[in-house]
Parts: sequence; structure tokens; C-alpha cells
Amino acid sequence: MNVNASSVRAYAAMPSYYASSANPAPDRIALKGSHSFDICIVGGGFTGLSAALELVQRGFSVAIVEDQRVGFGASGRNGGQLINGYSRPLDFLAAKLGEDRARDLASVALEGSAIIRERVARFGIACDLVDRSAVVALTPKQMRWLEGQAAVWASYGHPGMQMIEGDGLQQIVSSHRYVGAMVDPLGGHFHPLNYVLGEAAAFEAMGGRIFENSRVLKITEGARPMIETAQGCMTCDTLLLCGNAYLGDAKPELTARIMPVSSQVVTTEPLGGLAEELLPANTCVEDANYILDYFRRTADGRILFGGGVVYGGGDPASIEGRILPGLLKTFPQLRGVRLDHAWSGKFALTLNRMPQIGRLSSNVWFSHGDSGHGVTTTQLLGRLLSEAIGGQMERFDIFASLPHYPFPGGRHFRVPLTILGSLWYAMRDRLGL
Repeated sequence: MNVNASSVRAYAAMPSYYASSANPAPDRIALKGSHSFDICIVGGGFTGLSAALELVQRGFSVAIVEDQRVGFGASGRNGGQLINGYSRPLDFLAAKLGEDRARDLASVALEGSAIIRERVARFGIACDLVDRSAVVALTPKQMRWLEGQAAVWASYGHPGMQMIEGDGLQQIVSSHRYVGAMVDPLGGHFHPLNYVLGEAAAFEAMGGRIFENSRVLKITEGARPMIETAQGCMTCDTLLLCGNAYLGDAKPELTARIMPVSSQVVTTEPLGGLAEELLPANTCVEDANYILDYFRRTADGRILFGGGVVYGGGDPASIEGRILPGLLKTFPQLRGVRLDHAWSGKFALTLNRMPQIGRLSSNVWFSHGDSGHGVTTTQLLGRLLSEAIGGQMERFDIFASLPHYPFPGGRHFRVPLTILGSLWYAMRDRLGL
């Protein structure tokens, strides 16, 4: 793995394992003076770069304006797991939205992970991509639910889910905490910051422009929308807002539709052969709890372990204190092992736990609220934005037509009310209900 000193310094404000092992990345200039492009994208993360790559290939002049550095937000801080689907299961969506809508959503549910593989291969992105992911059950009831989910996936065109119980489970995860697993051969894991840096390099190689350290302070809609920063401005024919939980207050009507939620992650020191003993198949894992734990091996032999949520997007008093109990409950073999990195990052939650994509006006588009499943869905939604801007609305409308509602209690009371609801589900997890 390539460790670059300038990249480490550049991402010092996000002191994660990913920042410490980032591939070389250039220092990009801030937006200064006046500029004009066909398309301006606010946000240099997964969604913005996915859309940018598609749009520049369609012949548009495209610029990205990023508040910090490319991948600074959730795109460079997440667990690095390619989990197919959405935060709501397909059978739940069928019950709430109808069978036709569920089938439309299922028809694109695997495309995000396929896009990642396409781009890694096409652009030669060094991001430690590994195939397969697993969801593990802590109770027999959860295992029955996973078996049902495998059948649901098969009914929607993905029959490849593999169910594992008994001794075979130890080949996935060497822990006595779990009773079984559903393994998705089309899932996987990677180094997310290096992936997004690779996308950025590919975008620039095709003529795209990226301005970093350029916080958008004002957005003016109109025939040619304009964004303004502290030192410059940019006009465009089409504006895409892809800042997600890091957009800030530049467009309050968007931030009012989501709630920032933080998740915490740690990595151990390099473990040598012990990491392979704990996760023999090098499959990434998440459990089936409502507030779940997730973990995997890194390319240099660490265990990366994440979980927990803080509604409102703040950090807990101690990240290590929040994550370590779950890590040791899963792998008591790691008691006394040093933790080399601990970090937190925000994702955007919607009330219905489904991503929101749409338009504020005829030439101002947005995408946000992937609700914890953003690694794959952002790749898809960036492509759908590009299709829609190019005049192909059919697949964009699959998501744009989803019903969305504001959080109860508004911006002041949405956090405590959501916490109350989550406590009920957390209690069910603890009781095994």
C-alpha cells in the first residue's frame, strides 16, 4: 500500500487509517475569481465524483467545488464495505410502496457495486478491492430473517446469496458470537479514500476541474445558477448539490430534509497472521442488529471495526470507549491489542431511510440521504443524475418519485425524537426479540 507524506499531511484534519495510508494526491487550488462551466458540482465525494465522471464523458465541461479535500467527508471515512441494496429491505419496500416500485428499485440495486468494479478496472485504481460481504446473525430469529432475505433477493433477480451455519461459519468469522451468515458474492470491501482519489484523478485526466478548500457560502438560482465562496464565484448551466451531511447551510431547504448521524471506526495495530485467523476468507462482515457492528481486514493485516451512532452528527466522548466493547465481544483474542486509529464521520439519514434525489428547479439538482448504505448507492445515483441531465429521466424517476417526509420535531427536536425511537430497537436487539 502506498503511503504518501504529502497526502497524510493534507488529510491531517481527518486522522483516520485511510488518511494515513492514502495514495499520492495533488494539492488542488481554491476557487478564486470568476469561472463558468456547463456543470458545477458541489461536493467532492462519492456522489459528486460519480456524476462528474459520467458527465465529463458526455462532453460537458464540469467542475467540482469541494469544501475541504476530495473524500474528506463520509466518502473517505466509512467502513469500506460494498453492501448491495438499501437501508430498507426489498420486501419492506414492496409492502410500503407496492410491488412495481420495489421491482424498479431492485432492478438497479446491484449496479452501484458493479460501477465500482468497472471504474477500478478501467482506471487502474489501487484501492485494495476484495470480493464478498456477509451479514451475520446473533440469534436463531435473526438467522431465519436472513434466510428470508436470501429468498427475497432471489425473487428479485439475485439468487446467489449463500447461507452458512455451523462449522462453516468459522471460515467467515472466527467468533462464537454468531449463529450463521448470509454471504453475498457481489459484495466486497475496499479502501474508500483511495477509491475516491482514483476517481478524482480519472476525472481530471478527462479534462474535469476540481477546486478544493472552497466552502460554498451562497447559492443563487436562475437561468445560470451561481455559487459563491470566500474568494470566488462560478456560474453554470446546471448545478448539482452533492454535499450530503457536509453541505452546511448553503441551501437550508435541503439540510432540513436530512439528519446528520456519526458512526465511529477503529483499527488495530497490524496483527500479522492473527488477522487471517479471525477473518479467514477476507470477507467483510456486518451484523443483523438495528444498531449494527461492522468489521473487516485491511490490506496490511489490521482489523477495522466500526459501529454505534450519534444522532445529530457529533462525536462521543471516547471513540475507543464506544467501539472497544463490541470489538472484544466479537474477538476476545484481541484483548490488549493496541488501537492505532480511531475516527468518526457523518452520514445523512432520511426519515424513510431511502436516498433522496431530485430537483429544486429546472437546472438545480441534488442527491443526499443514503442513510448508511452510501458506498454503493452513491455510485448509482451519480450515474442517474448524469442520465437525467442528458435527458434520460426513466431511471432517475425511480428514486425521484419516492415519498419523503420531514423529521418530526423539525431541526430542534428531530434528534431527541429519533433517539427515543432507536432506543426501542436497541432494546429489541439486546433482548433478542
